[in-house]
Amino acid sequence: MRLSVILPAYNEERTIGAVLDAISRVSFGSLPAPVELEVIVVDDASEDRTAAIVAGYPGIALVRHDRNRGKGAAIRTGLARVTGDVVIIQDADMEYSVNDYPHLLRPFLEEGVQVVYGSRFLKRKYPRNMHWMNWLANKLLTFTANLLYGARITDEATCFKVFRASLLKSLPLRAKGFEFCPEVTALVRTRNIAIREVPVEYVARTRAEGKKVRWTDGFRALKILVVNRLRPR
Repeated sequence: MRLSVILPAYNEERTIGAVLDAISRVSFGSLPAPVELEVIVVDDASEDRTAAIVAGYPGIALVRHDRNRGKGAAIRTGLARVTGDVVIIQDADMEYSVNDYPHLLRPFLEEGVQVVYGSRFLKRKYPRNMHWMNWLANKLLTFTANLLYGARITDEATCFKVFRASLLKSLPLRAKGFEFCPEVTALVRTRNIAIREVPVEYVARTRAEGKKVRWTDGFRALKILVVNRLRPR
């Protein structure tokens, strides 16, 4: 199996190196088949040393935007470079543990599995350090995704979304920012594709530590879920 990691980054000089180091140390020995790793970092016009730090890592593909376009746009840019069988979305901070990669990949060894989400709520009812407003926004988005699309998931807004590359490339993605998450969920479920969930570790960072997504982004995400449900097919 060839795993492609798409890592959008914007002003992440404090953590990007630690994330790349952690990815390089991931062991896939628990899986019955070898895993080849491809890492694609999309620097979304960072104003700090993010790109320079990434450039110092041999074997890492670095793509740079000439202007800040948003997380969704960065993911689409990275997707165009993907050569793997499976794609995982990885944030450029340390909120999620890359040691969960083997758990996220294992379901793909089963025939028919197309999408796996890493749920932050299957291990803990209240993920560590998550602000209560972010918690509430996550619960509302998940409820809406389950209501409108029959998703049967516990964590719609998780960063750890993993796809068969062929499926993700076939979706008509248009999101530019954080609305990538609800858009891809809506598109997958509109095709009646099941989403498998596995529990993952998560420790939220604060705004002072560089967290960019806000609980208010939940309103935009909610709109995306509703609009895609109403859109003619």
